[in-house]
Amino acid sequence: MDLPVEQPTSFELAVDLKTAELLCATLPQTALAGTKEGNRMRRREFVALAGAAVIQLPLAARALQPATPVIGFLHLSSRETTHQNLAAFHQGLGDAGYFEGRNVEIEYRWAQDQNDRMAGLIRDLVHRRVSVIVVLESTNGALAAKAATSTIPVLFMQGADPVKIGLVNSLSKPGGNITGIVLFLVEVAAKRVQLLHELLPEATSIAYLRNPTNPVYAETETREIEIAAQALGKRLIFMNASRLSEVDEAFANMVQQRVHALLVSSDGFLLTHRNHVAAQATYHAVPAIYGWHADGALISYGTNFPAAWRQAGVLSGRILRGEKPADMPVQQATQVDLIINLKTAKALGLTIAPTLLRRADEVIE
Repeated sequence: MDLPVEQPTSFELAVDLKTAELLCATLPQTALAGTKEGNRMRRREFVALAGAAVIQLPLAARALQPATPVIGFLHLSSRETTHQNLAAFHQGLGDAGYFEGRNVEIEYRWAQDQNDRMAGLIRDLVHRRVSVIVVLESTNGALAAKAATSTIPVLFMQGADPVKIGLVNSLSKPGGNITGIVLFLVEVAAKRVQLLHELLPEATSIAYLRNPTNPVYAETETREIEIAAQALGKRLIFMNASRLSEVDEAFANMVQQRVHALLVSSDGFLLTHRNHVAAQATYHAVPAIYGWHADGALISYGTNFPAAWRQAGVLSGRILRGEKPADMPVQQATQVDLIINLKTAKALGLTIAPTLLRRADEVIE
């Protein structure tokens, strides 16, 4: 005997109000009424309510997911001229557990070697409401960021003493919303004068190439260099350059004035175009010392920049994880390298003293 297939004629609806609250879901009173004991809901009503829940709950769940943090990254130059150091920054972010495109986004701003654009680019990042502003190799940019926001965390990396120029209250307790890495390029500027004297003890006139559009850094570094040069009986000849064409003009001027040697400022613009500066020095046969290593540079004494950029990436990750800049002591770039290029010395007809070579961290032959 064939028995007819019976279909259920009623459905019971159970609602967990705690879960609904967690998902930020508001259920209609008709749905809640259908949960009363003994009450029955018709099949059509149940299907309609269930369908609405399927649509609404994923939206609520998405609302619970935290937004991807955004780093506002600012540099004086361009991506093309900083790509090697930028890779080190990404490596540091990875050390901290952050990877661009996966769990962090980066808004890049490049000033294209124009210091007067820094403040406007900072304001743009503040308007964008990024999670943290990272300003590397720019004293101007760091000061502009401090002036532009007191709420968005700011991480800097620059060469002047951050306490003396008013960036932070102290190295151990920065205060406010800003911390970073100090390269202490100014503090070792006097040491570069001393090294140049050891290399060329007979040199009496030294050209000093600096960037006047970075006045806070230039003035601070200039004071240190003037004191050191005066103590050694050297005459400084000031050369200014804030564009590549002005760098070339400065070298032509050095040749005309027959300077004995050159000290190149550790300013961000000159740092970014270090290979161009070093090539000009070699072409015009001007012995020069730099605050950073460059291809063909005769001698350099200064910070290991890839290591400092990686350190900046790590600190950025710590801020993204919730650490407050006010509680993060300013880090000091401790790796300072003395690098001597014997190939360049030979091309210039120079003999490097053995005592100087023994102190070098790296000798290029």
